[in-house]
Amino acid sequence: MTKTILFIFIAALFLVSCQTESVNNSKEIISLKTWLAEASGKGSNLPAQPFAQKAISEEEADTAVQMIHQFLNKKLKEKYAGLWQDSTLKIGNRELQFRYKKFGKKPVKGWSLYISMHGGGGTTKEMNDQQWRNQIGLYEPEEGIYMAPRAPTNSWNMWHQAHVDSLFSLFIELADVFEDINTNRVYLTGYSAGGDGTYQLAPRMADQLAAAAMMAGHPNDASPLGLRNLPFALHMGAEDAAYDRNKIAAEWKKKLDKLHQNDPEGYMHDVQIHENMGHWMEQKDTVAIGWMAQFNRNPYPEKVVWKQSSVIHNRFYWLGVPENEAVKDALVVANRDGQTITIEKAELVDTFLINLNDKMVDLDEKVKVEYNGEIIYNNTPKRDIAQIWQSLTQRNDPQQVFSAKIEVTLN
Repeated sequence: MTKTILFIFIAALFLVSCQTESVNNSKEIISLKTWLAEASGKGSNLPAQPFAQKAISEEEADTAVQMIHQFLNKKLKEKYAGLWQDSTLKIGNRELQFRYKKFGKKPVKGWSLYISMHGGGGTTKEMNDQQWRNQIGLYEPEEGIYMAPRAPTNSWNMWHQAHVDSLFSLFIELADVFEDINTNRVYLTGYSAGGDGTYQLAPRMADQLAAAAMMAGHPNDASPLGLRNLPFALHMGAEDAAYDRNKIAAEWKKKLDKLHQNDPEGYMHDVQIHENMGHWMEQKDTVAIGWMAQFNRNPYPEKVVWKQSSVIHNRFYWLGVPENEAVKDALVVANRDGQTITIEKAELVDTFLINLNDKMVDLDEKVKVEYNGEIIYNNTPKRDIAQIWQSLTQRNDPQQVFSAKIEVTLN
C-alpha cells in the first residue's frame, strides 16, 4: 500500500513537472518573456503584439500573471522608490503625504493595510495639519500597517475629489511592492471630514477594500448601493447635530437594513449611534477597527451592484465599461451562477465589459450572458496575454486579475 502511494506521488510530481516545462516552453510564454526583457518600461504596445492576442491555456495564463506582475512591481519600485522613501506620492499636480506604523506580527500572506483619513476640511492648512497629526495616533489595529495620509487640498470635500481615488489606488499598489501587504485585507476609515470621505469613497472603491468604517461624517450625495460586497461600519454621536449628521446616520441605518433584508448575502453592516456623545465620541468608535479586521475582500463576488457616483470609474469588481463611456449615476446589477451571467438591471449604460478568469468560470467551456430573458452572448471566451496585461496595468493586484473578457451591448 505504501509503495502504491509513493508511486502515485512520484507520478503526480512528474506530471506537474512536465506540465510546467510545457507551459514555460510555449511560444506565447517565451515571446512574453522576451518582450518583457526587452521592454523600454512603458510597455504600451504589448496588447498589440501578435503573441499577446493568441488564445492561451489556464496554466499559461497563471504563468503570464506572475511574470507581468513581477515586471510591473520592478517598474513601480524603480519609479517610486524616492517618493516612497520621502512618504509622498504625486499624480499630476496633486500630492499625498503619508505616515504609517506597523502593529503586530506580519502574517504569512502579508500585512493588513488600514487607510485612515483625518478631519478638518474647509479650513486653514495649519488646522488640517493638526488634524492629520491627531489621526496618525488615533487608532491601533492588532495587526497591520496603519497609514494616515494628509489630504492633498484644504477644501471641504478634500477626501472625495477624483484625485483621491487615484492616489489611494496607487498607494495600495506601492504598499504591496514595498511592504508586502495582503491586497484582500485593505481597510478604509476616517473621522469627521475623513468620515465624509469614507461615505463617498467606500462605495466607489469597494472592489479594492475588505471593509470600511465611517466615523462622525456626512455622506453628501453618496449612495450605499455599491456597498453590496463591502462590510460597512458607521459610528455617530447621538448628539452630533451639525449638518444633521446624527439624523442622516440613522437614515443610513434604515437604508442598509433594508438593503440587507432584500439581499441577505450582501450589505453587511454595523451601525452604532452612541448615546450622549457629540462629534467627539471619546474613542467609542475604536471598536470598528477590530470589526473590520474580521473580513477579507472577496475579489470575485457572484453578485455585483455597480452604481456610478459623481466620480466615475471604468472598472468595478469584474465589470467594466469602455474608455470614456462611464457616466454619472449609471447602474449595473449582474449575477454569476456557474457558466451563466445574468444582467439584472442596467441604467444609463449600453455597452459594458464582463471580465473573467478561471476562478470565476470554466473558460474552456461556453459562457452564457442573459438580459431581459434573452441570451445576448453564448460562446467560449478567449484567454490572452493582452487582457492580463490590461488588467494588471489598470491595477497591479494579482489577487484580482482577469485573463478574458466579454463585451456586450444591451440595446
